[in-house]
Amino acid sequence: MTDAASFSDPHNAFCHDVDVRLDGKPRGPLSGLTFGAKDLFHVKGHRTGGGNFDWRDSHPPAEETAWAIETLVAAGATMIGKTITDEISRGIFGESAFYGTPTNARAPGRIPGGSSSGSAAAVAGGTVPFAIGTDTAGSVRVPSSFCGLYGIRTTHGRVPVAGMLPQAPSFDTVGWMADDADIFARVSAVLLESSIEAARPKRIFLAEDALAVAEPATAAAVEAALTKAFGGETAIERVTLSPTGLAAWSSHQAALQGREAWTTFGDWIDGTNPRFSFEVADNFLRGIKASPDELAAARETREQVRERVHALLADGSLIALPTTPFPAPLAGQKRSTMWGLRTGIIALTAVSGMAGTPQVTMPFASVDGLPVGLSLIGAPGADERLVGAALDAGRRGARV
Repeated sequence: MTDAASFSDPHNAFCHDVDVRLDGKPRGPLSGLTFGAKDLFHVKGHRTGGGNFDWRDSHPPAEETAWAIETLVAAGATMIGKTITDEISRGIFGESAFYGTPTNARAPGRIPGGSSSGSAAAVAGGTVPFAIGTDTAGSVRVPSSFCGLYGIRTTHGRVPVAGMLPQAPSFDTVGWMADDADIFARVSAVLLESSIEAARPKRIFLAEDALAVAEPATAAAVEAALTKAFGGETAIERVTLSPTGLAAWSSHQAALQGREAWTTFGDWIDGTNPRFSFEVADNFLRGIKASPDELAAARETREQVRERVHALLADGSLIALPTTPFPAPLAGQKRSTMWGLRTGIIALTAVSGMAGTPQVTMPFASVDGLPVGLSLIGAPGADERLVGAALDAGRRGARV
């Protein structure tokens, strides 16, 4: 896109330094829908900016188009542009040092969340009915929660990441968000290459230690939303996920993810000396410092997390938890304040990250009029079941 873009972008959601439009096939399950794609997905002949001008300017145009984009276009959806991302997907708040912060139409004056910030802002603001993003440590789930959207982190390895700029390959996933449950299910069916049926789950475990991470008002709102959306026919039982606390799980994910991210970008950083925001630079420095013993302990913990979480989900049960510990924070706060907020967010998002499981967030709760997501986690490969549960509840009016 250029400054003379053919559509309005009132929420600063799109990258105006690249003009790319891919028209959908005339007939298909997504015909008539438009979408935005996070600027980590390649489009042949165009540079992938990754939210950082130095990355954009030091890399040639892409030689291939990402699988996810090609699949959506083949299904009839029209891509109207690239959406803003936190720098090379290493942020969680959506405050871009290069493009400016996309605005959150559902929570004015507050951050959209990241790193799929532009995708969420575009959908929440009504520019497109759905958008795609990536989720490594919460980058689809967090902005979906803050912007009041349906969003999914898919089972790790389920949806091809071909043609997508990587960060931490053992955590990277493709995800998407939508404002409408039925559109969310239609997009899910295409990208999961499967069918989606609306169905209420038989049993849900409510994670008490996840509620404890959340602020009290958010925990109460999410629990009430769970009861409204699934109570009655669904058995809801309380459970504790981690014997050592969810913060311990997230610290181990941070070690592994940080080292993998450095492996991905370290040579480029060393050779280019690029500009970074403080938060992103700090994330890279933390990744470098993880010792071999810390990494070994993190890998061992990840196996323990998978064993614990997968066992709970083995019979088709689901786990419920707040997507984020609070609604979207105010934009423009001090870095020290935002770093403190990050800790609680990652404690919640690390459950699926460490377990490799799919997670759907639904716009079923609010605090003081601000959206906050209710999440369901399923066993690896249960992506369709999660989307089907969201579709069922959405159709029954669970949304606030």
